[in-house]
Amino acid sequence: MLRTATLEEIKAGKVTDIYFERTRAILEARNIHKTVVAEFCAKSLPNGTPWAIFSGLADVLSLVEGKAIDLEAIPEGSVFTPDIPVMTITGDYLSFGVYETAILGLICQASGIATQAARCNVAAQGRPVVAFGSRRMHPALAPILDRNAYVGGCSGLATVLSGEILGIPATGTIPHALILIMGDTLEATQAFDEIISKNVPRIALVDTFTDEKFESIRIAEKSGQSLFGVRLDTPGSRRGDFYKILQEVRCELDIRGFQNVKIFVSGGIDVESILKLNEFADAYGVGNSISNAPVIDFSMDIVEVDGKPLAKRGKISGHKTTFRGEKPDALKIQYKNASVPDDYQPLTNPYLKDGKLIKTLPDIHGIKTYVDSQISQLEL
Repeated sequence: MLRTATLEEIKAGKVTDIYFERTRAILEARNIHKTVVAEFCAKSLPNGTPWAIFSGLADVLSLVEGKAIDLEAIPEGSVFTPDIPVMTITGDYLSFGVYETAILGLICQASGIATQAARCNVAAQGRPVVAFGSRRMHPALAPILDRNAYVGGCSGLATVLSGEILGIPATGTIPHALILIMGDTLEATQAFDEIISKNVPRIALVDTFTDEKFESIRIAEKSGQSLFGVRLDTPGSRRGDFYKILQEVRCELDIRGFQNVKIFVSGGIDVESILKLNEFADAYGVGNSISNAPVIDFSMDIVEVDGKPLAKRGKISGHKTTFRGEKPDALKIQYKNASVPDDYQPLTNPYLKDGKLIKTLPDIHGIKTYVDSQISQLEL
């Protein structure tokens, strides 16, 4: 079985592109030690998205802490836009160059997942969004997926290990498997109600055997006040219109006095379907759209060598920092030590000085709160 890289192997610089190893060999052989400033930016965002969420900083700090470098960055969870330096490293290139591949891997995927979760959150307009995507990734990555989905805006996650690591109770009730094995949706729902802790909401999965509308009515009439909601996991309905199915279920429940029964929707859900289904859905389970989110295409580029501005063509040289205006996506960059623009505040913070951590990060709940406060002011 192909194993994953260990933390020790990553910290030893083994997860790197070979040309960085060869670059290090040449510089060491020639005894070349130059202090460089390297910044991390994304020239564009996937699918023309106007903003994204920066995530993965905590992992980067864990990787390079102790190295003879300075590191500054915008806070983890910050909204950013194209061409904004989200992170800058200053130091002898030999101190960190071999980690470029690993650092980019840590922030590109994490930011992509957090961004898509945030976009789903904005689309849901206050309705809960639960991360259901662990089964779409290598299982070793499940806590990484769930951590960044939660930071980005998901209200919950489904994977047991992620819940234990992150201190967030996993969310989930009944799969199709239980209903198939027991042979009846009502029987499975009643067994769940009898056996599982009352702290877990009673949500019946209603699309296994019969029409979702009639199954919802049957379960609601038999379950009474114990039923919190029904879940529809029907992206490819036989009738081909998920919106119409939800409309039917909602109307038929309401006319029978079950206005309190919520409708939870999962199965192929993305930003576009959330916007369409909000009229009838009360909560969403989102899987592949978040777990398989496009990565943010960050690159690391040297912009200064031994105190002199220098960058490859297509890049603006010089050590720069980021400032934020009144809105989260009102961002501006200035050369380091330049005066603060009017009505802007510094967003870039120092985190490492000579390899020592000088600013700690909030926990994931604090980062999530920070993200929520920003995206509540944004549009898709």
